[in-house]
Amino acid sequence: MPVNQPSPTGRVSSEDSVLPFEQAIQSDAHDVLMAAVSNQALNEDLALNLLKRTDLPGDVLERLSKNAAAMKSRRVKLALVEHPKTPRQVSLPMVRHLFTFDLVQLALTPVAPADVKTAADMTLCNRVEAIPSGERLSLAHRASGRVASELLMDAEMRVVHAALDNSRLTEAHVVKAVMCSDATANLIHVICQHSKWSLRREVRIALLRNQHTPMARALEFARSLTSALAREILHGSHLPANMKDYLLTMLNS
Repeated sequence: MPVNQPSPTGRVSSEDSVLPFEQAIQSDAHDVLMAAVSNQALNEDLALNLLKRTDLPGDVLERLSKNAAAMKSRRVKLALVEHPKTPRQVSLPMVRHLFTFDLVQLALTPVAPADVKTAADMTLCNRVEAIPSGERLSLAHRASGRVASELLMDAEMRVVHAALDNSRLTEAHVVKAVMCSDATANLIHVICQHSKWSLRREVRIALLRNQHTPMARALEFARSLTSALAREILHGSHLPANMKDYLLTMLNS
């Protein structure tokens, strides 16, 4: 039987052997693996079992990506993109075609290459505006810190609240959002009241620079810092001039 042709008996034919699929995908012989991943009879379960192997050569994985029958499976596509040995010219273009929550899984998979996870995050960030409200809410809860930070700018406050409570969101993400010129008054007010982020020193410093921070919170934040630092921040702050004057007077009293 020629190499790469489906076998009616569920076997893989290479140049030197004919093996059952289950044995072929565990083989160390390069020609056997190439024949297995090229065979259009390769089903989802077999392909997923094959992709559990971390020792697969890059050309075998690239050949698998060209197997039209196997690549109909969403799970196989995701496993192939996640595989640390998949060549980047294969995995990175595939990332853009994954479903939303497959991208979430990919971005949080420890063994996936860092640049592939970054590509997954960026794809999600670029899609955010087109994603339905309910899915954005799920993303805010479950996605990476990078995606959660993007969702801090969402028009729906329930999404913003969920993003702020995302355990992967970092202080740096929150500070960046507060310092963004597009930060809304609603976002700033929510952060000012948040039980976690309103206590963080760097977040308080950023809030003191934002024009939407309420007077009472600005005074509290200023008093939590040294007078010298608070005055320095206020002099360069975007708070209204009358608020800054009042806060500086209170600090000097």
